[in-house]
Amino acid sequence: MNVIEALNARHSTRAFLPTPIEKETLTAVLQAASRTPSWANSQPWEIFAATGATLGRIRGAYQEKYEQKAEAAPETPRPGHWSERAIDRQKQLRPGMVRDCGDAADEFGALNKAMFNAPAVIYICMDKILSEWSLYDIGAYSQSLMLAAAEFGLATIPAITLMLYPDVLRRELHIPDNLKLTIGIAIGYPDKHNRINDFVSDRSPLSETVRISD
Repeated sequence: MNVIEALNARHSTRAFLPTPIEKETLTAVLQAASRTPSWANSQPWEIFAATGATLGRIRGAYQEKYEQKAEAAPETPRPGHWSERAIDRQKQLRPGMVRDCGDAADEFGALNKAMFNAPAVIYICMDKILSEWSLYDIGAYSQSLMLAAAEFGLATIPAITLMLYPDVLRRELHIPDNLKLTIGIAIGYPDKHNRINDFVSDRSPLSETVRISD
């Protein structure tokens, strides 16, 4: 698989098989992602991989939080405002999901709360003293990780719902206080029998977003 093939093949998977990822495979994905460029080679990412019994405890604690209607507190806050264009694109998500998945689209909420049943979640942190520019590097690292995963036949989805309760994540993953949780990426083998994975979000034509000077 070349880079263009990986870019076209990768999409957010919302239902995973329980099959564990071999440690050697997960390590190879993370090794490849470590080649991501960063400001002055700062390499600001700090990685915590939740698998097995640890992820099971995190998932169980999240379910308790949902039942208690606990207030979410992601350390990378949700955007306060969206552009009109972004809002229009977001409005297309549900119709597109119904178009591609039919009734399986109704599973979206439950799968979100179940961490998509993924066998592993990669949590990416950075030191709290760093600026927003390091978030750019974290975004680049995230894309590298997801493309490397595609090379190994693994599926991924980055999601704010994976980050809603930092107290649980810090307790179970022993994340030190000097680090900020930035994003979580669920990773594993896709459940090809669940139609929700048939959904591939549309992309705007380049004419809407790209300007090439003469």
